[in-house]
Amino acid sequence: MSSSIDVKIQHVTPADANIFSELGFSGEEAEQLFLDAEREVEQLIALKQQLMQEIAVWIDEHKLKQADAALKLNISRPRVSDVVNHKTNKFTLDALVMMLVRLGKPVTLQIG
Repeated sequence: MSSSIDVKIQHVTPADANIFSELGFSGEEAEQLFLDAEREVEQLIALKQQLMQEIAVWIDEHKLKQADAALKLNISRPRVSDVVNHKTNKFTLDALVMMLVRLGKPVTLQIG
């Protein structure tokens, strides 16, 4: 008995589309969900940038080369470059927090 599996792409969501509309939410609800998601992403990026800035300042204050900073942070030299150049999409919050902890700069969270 032979069965075939449909492997054809049924639908492609355009990059600029509201994914919530594509998932079937009503227009108003889809727009609100989209705006909420955008706001959350902006907040996450701002937090990552702040942590990356702290790391970059520490490296600069200690006049370290990226290779030396990489050893201290326990990451590769190219990853140090990504931090210094604020490539937020390449790091999670917890990875950045752990880097700061390795530098002796514990991170605290303040809400509000």
